[in-house]
Amino acid sequence: MTTDPTASLVLASASPRRLELLQQLGLQVSVIPADIDETPLPNEGPREYVSRVSVEKAIAVQAVLGNSENKIIIAADTSVVIGRQILGKPQDAEDCERMLGSLSGREHSVLSSVVVAGGRVPMAHRLCETRVWMRETTRSERAAYWASGEPVGKAGGYAIQGLGAVFVERIEGNYATVVGLPVFELSTLLALHGIDLLGALGDCK
Repeated sequence: MTTDPTASLVLASASPRRLELLQQLGLQVSVIPADIDETPLPNEGPREYVSRVSVEKAIAVQAVLGNSENKIIIAADTSVVIGRQILGKPQDAEDCERMLGSLSGREHSVLSSVVVAGGRVPMAHRLCETRVWMRETTRSERAAYWASGEPVGKAGGYAIQGLGAVFVERIEGNYATVVGLPVFELSTLLALHGIDLLGALGDCK
């Protein structure tokens, strides 16, 4: 998963989807997954939770790297939310059935927080929300989806960029937010560090 270990950009996540998005932007990154406790705090709201976890991921990787000014850390966290209920990653088939059943035929929100830290610029973050409408799904469809293996490790038990797209009727907001890394907001944060994504793409020709 790690590309060039000498790259100045470090992704604080083991998510292959986030790494793929960064690579599609022409960015070269190394990967250091953040090892933190992602359990929600008592009475913590979804927005506060997602923001806190993304910041803690960045801080954890900063601690690993030390005071390295030439390393810029990208951290993110994504949650699927119904009301104030945060749907995490399914633990097993029963848990996935519960999650997908609760999403069936309903609207829900996907919250993604992205953080850029390091270098000589203060840590900054952006929080994004996209609304998602899912069609009615049957128990057999949900079981077949679990059997595909795709829901494992996915917030809310589905991946919009994969087979899970067959359940999604429409979205309102940024598609990349649902995938797990809001690209527009990331670009504004990287610009604070003098990183122009269009310039990065030009360098890759």
